[in-house]
Amino acid sequence: MLKTINFVAFLLFTTICFSQNTFQLSGKIVDKTSKVPLESATIYLTTVKDSTIIDYTISDKSGNFSLKARKSEIAVNFKISYNGYKNYNTTLPSISEDKDFDKIEISEYTNQLNEIVVKGEIPPIRIKTDTLEFNAGSFKVSPDANVEKLLRQLPGVDIDEEGKITVNGKEVNNILVNGKPFFGTDGKIATQNLPADMIDKVQISDTKTKAEEISGKASTSNESTINLTIQEDKNKGMFGKVVAGLGTDKRYESSLLFNYFKDTQKISVLGSSNNINSVGFSMNEIFDNMGGGRNNSVWANSDNGSFAINGMQFGGNSGITRSNLIGINYADEWLNKKIDPNFSYYLNTAVTENKNRTKRTNLLPTGTTKTDSESSFKNDVIGHNFTSQFEIALDSTATLYLSPTFSSSNSKNNSVSFSKSFDEDDTLLNESDGSNYNESDNNKFSNNLYFNKAFKKKGRSINLEVENEHSNNKNTLNTITNTTFYQSGNSNDSRDQNIFDNDTSNDYRIAIGFSEPINDSLTLNIENYYDRDKAKFSKNAFDFNANSNEYDLINNLLSNTIDSKNSSFGSSVGLQLNKKKIRGNIAVGADFLSYDNQSNYLGTVTKVNNNYIYPKIDGYLSYTLAKSKSIYTNFNYRASVPTANQLLPFENLANPLNTIVGNANLKPSEAYSTYMNYNNYDYATRSGFYSYLGGNLKTNDVVVSTVYDSDFKAITTYENVDKAYNMFAGFSLNKSYKKEKRTFKYGYGIWANYNFNQGLTNEALYESRALSLTPRVNLTWMIEDLITISPSYRYTYNVTRFDNYLIDKTDTFRHSLKVETTSYWPKHFVLGNDFGYNYNSNISGGFKKDFYLWNVSLGYNFFKDQLLAKVKVYDLLNQNVNATRNISPTSITDSENTVLQQYVMFSLTYKLEKFGGKKKSNNGIFFD
Repeated sequence: MLKTINFVAFLLFTTICFSQNTFQLSGKIVDKTSKVPLESATIYLTTVKDSTIIDYTISDKSGNFSLKARKSEIAVNFKISYNGYKNYNTTLPSISEDKDFDKIEISEYTNQLNEIVVKGEIPPIRIKTDTLEFNAGSFKVSPDANVEKLLRQLPGVDIDEEGKITVNGKEVNNILVNGKPFFGTDGKIATQNLPADMIDKVQISDTKTKAEEISGKASTSNESTINLTIQEDKNKGMFGKVVAGLGTDKRYESSLLFNYFKDTQKISVLGSSNNINSVGFSMNEIFDNMGGGRNNSVWANSDNGSFAINGMQFGGNSGITRSNLIGINYADEWLNKKIDPNFSYYLNTAVTENKNRTKRTNLLPTGTTKTDSESSFKNDVIGHNFTSQFEIALDSTATLYLSPTFSSSNSKNNSVSFSKSFDEDDTLLNESDGSNYNESDNNKFSNNLYFNKAFKKKGRSINLEVENEHSNNKNTLNTITNTTFYQSGNSNDSRDQNIFDNDTSNDYRIAIGFSEPINDSLTLNIENYYDRDKAKFSKNAFDFNANSNEYDLINNLLSNTIDSKNSSFGSSVGLQLNKKKIRGNIAVGADFLSYDNQSNYLGTVTKVNNNYIYPKIDGYLSYTLAKSKSIYTNFNYRASVPTANQLLPFENLANPLNTIVGNANLKPSEAYSTYMNYNNYDYATRSGFYSYLGGNLKTNDVVVSTVYDSDFKAITTYENVDKAYNMFAGFSLNKSYKKEKRTFKYGYGIWANYNFNQGLTNEALYESRALSLTPRVNLTWMIEDLITISPSYRYTYNVTRFDNYLIDKTDTFRHSLKVETTSYWPKHFVLGNDFGYNYNSNISGGFKKDFYLWNVSLGYNFFKDQLLAKVKVYDLLNQNVNATRNISPTSITDSENTVLQQYVMFSLTYKLEKFGGKKKSNNGIFFD
């Protein structure tokens, strides 16, 4: 406690001393001719000696600015930059006292261009019509920093503990390098691996679909895209790194990343092999690929051992994964920039092993039952994934876009399981054990073709879009199970079978659109479309024949064939508004929906088909209150038909404890959704506020209806219920203070989610109302190139209330505390600490409620910082567990899975960086 008081006192003392040694520059920026205030002009100070940027701010909507910095007796340049205007520059002999410039008039260029850049005078921030641009050289990061560290320095940019990036409250869902994908558009590989010192500009804009991008239409999205431009001198050369590590408990890691740039051509190769639940490819100099540490590279779940790149999940859902991955990405421009290609290929293998223990309380209208289960599995996967994009400029008015992709995987899974179910008096109802071997082959090909033709009249265009997806999944299951029923007198169920599934699907969509401008800001859009989804599911089961010692006895009760065809066609008419401060779109039309499903079971062919007509409505509105303040809202209505499995009324006996029967009388579900947000980031004060509110309503919702007998054996079908809905809301606030090498940031917020569901259990209708609240707070205190301290805390509270149930409510809460520290002292050393504490309430007996996870890393840079030797300790306290509680309307489930345990890893990293051309200094001035 005394240490804490001393530390707080020290911070207050330094803050007071600093405030007494600062000055303030203020004024108002206006157009010289019209005297109109200029919003979002960049005001900044640089040293006269070497043009190093001291500090900066942005003018508000009234043109006013206030810039605070440390007093100095040396001469400084006071500069103002505004897009399309001449730069303002004056020299101040010293900055020892406050100064009010009153009105500063700047002149517009007579020959106004889209962007005016004066060589050697690049402001830290430039706000254009639809793009926010940061000059990377104005934001200092450590010499070894990756792009993610650079992004963390940019005002308005936030990266949470899961690695999600937001800009002014908008989530970033697309990251490009020189305008092109880098191993996919999610961009995590780029932010984790590209060195910050090779980035020239960070450009942020609203995310556009490829159709919007090619046609030149305004974005309808509420998400953001980050484009990283490479410095001109760094756009010719190569860089990368190799990591190799060996640890205790037979742990190991290795990774390779190599990038070659030459003007428009880019070739990147990556590879990884480890058994610590990691993808690899992180330039994080502290923890690298350490699972459970700061490894937000790509997407990784350190709790369950799975990870993914661009939506491709590798490894299993739980346990410890040994993975190998190699990938290559190629991008270029061909035929004088008429063809813009991009290719990526991945080969991955992963072996995942896990042991699971679960206690589930099954909630019934008249009572409860309990199910205890244990299982273990080993899953072996090998996969190939190829993606490509071609953008072809046929002429100045016509563009063709193609994106063929192909994926193929083979998986082998061995599992053993055992379960028992009891009633409230601990009377045994049933028990089951099983041993399964499953092998599957999955292949998928898809392509998207988009063609746009612009006409002489500005805004008039016609477009064609064709999408197709073809998949084939083959699965072979050898299953040996024994199920015993104790109460009803039902016959016990023993199986020794081979089951063969062969599923194929062919999906097509074609759409033709026409756009006609009504005036400069209003456009009429007309679209006609046709969708068809056709699938065939074939299941054949064979029992073991003791006489022939083969699986050659057809089991007709478990064999069936399903043919499914869903189609929809329709038209929509819409108006799109695109003004300086307001943009929006409203489209209405009709959906003609149909399904034609057929099953063949026990020689009986059953057909279910129907046709429907429903309206279709889409709309959004975005209003810009100021350069960095906006409101966005959208609305959507759709109807969807039930699936073939939900409709076809034959018995699916695959699970001995649950027989599933379809319901041919199901109606389509209707879904209404709406969303609204408000975001405001003040660049002058470096503070941001973001709030959101939304909801979804489903009528005729399709739900599971289950009836249990006295053995807790289930018969399940599907029914329509009146409604289901959810509402969500939240806000977040963040602010940063930066003076010279010191930065302090804080943020806090709360998320709320409310769900209303109806369901049927034992033919009784129940209702559940679930509320989840998650307040959070995070702090960061940093002295540049010396130390960073980042604590964060999150509290999650869940409560569910029931109607027509034996229990009225159930609730649970969770504490999550995390503290990250990084020290770069003494020189060449990097010390990292990653400490976390988690507490789960109300978890069942036999499961640990809380645990600590503390990871430590110490690195040393040598050989001109090209080599990095490191020792890392995962789970220093040897406390890591994976115990979770999940509450649904029908059950409360406590589960525990295998997790990584304590290990020590020794590793060596070699970094390669070789570029041709010019060098670039931090202030944006080029020199030979």
